[in-house]
Amino acid sequence: MAVTLYDLSSSSGLKKLDEYLLPRSYITGYQATKDDLTVYAALPTAPSDEYGNVSRWYKHIDALLRISGVTGEGSGVIVEGSLVAEPVATPPAADTKAVVAEDDDDDDVDLFGEETEEEKKAAEERAAAVKASTKKKSLGNHLFCWM
Repeated sequence: MAVTLYDLSSSSGLKKLDEYLLPRSYITGYQATKDDLTVYAALPTAPSDEYGNVSRWYKHIDALLRISGVTGEGSGVIVEGSLVAEPVATPPAADTKAVVAEDDDDDDVDLFGEETEEEKKAAEERAAAVKASTKKKSLGNHLFCWM
C-alpha cells in the first residue's frame, strides 16, 4: 500500500503528516523502513514541537539513523512537492549480516544459561562447601538435642 504525502515544507503538509502519525509509530508497518527514510529526507528541517507526532517520529528516526538501525523494506511512499528527487538508499541487508558475523565472539552474554566448565566446577565447589558446613552444624544440633 503506497502512502502519498504532500509538500512537507508547508504547515498544511506537516499537519496532515501529524494526523497520519497519530496512531502509528512508523510511516508503514511496525518497524522503521525505507519509507521512513524517504519521508525523513523530504523534511527540510526538524519539525517543531507544534506537530507532536511528527516531532516524536522525526527524533526516533534520527536516532535510528545515527545507530544505523533502519533495515526494513518499505512498501512505497510518495512525497509530492518535496525537495527529494530520488529515494534514499540503504545498505543491503547482506552487508549488515557480514558485519555481525565478524563481531561474533565467545565473550557474548549467554541468554540460554549454559554454563562453562569453569562455572560448573565453581558451582560444584560451592555446593560441596555449603554441604560440609551444613553437616557440621546439623551434627552439633543433634548432639545438643540428644543430651
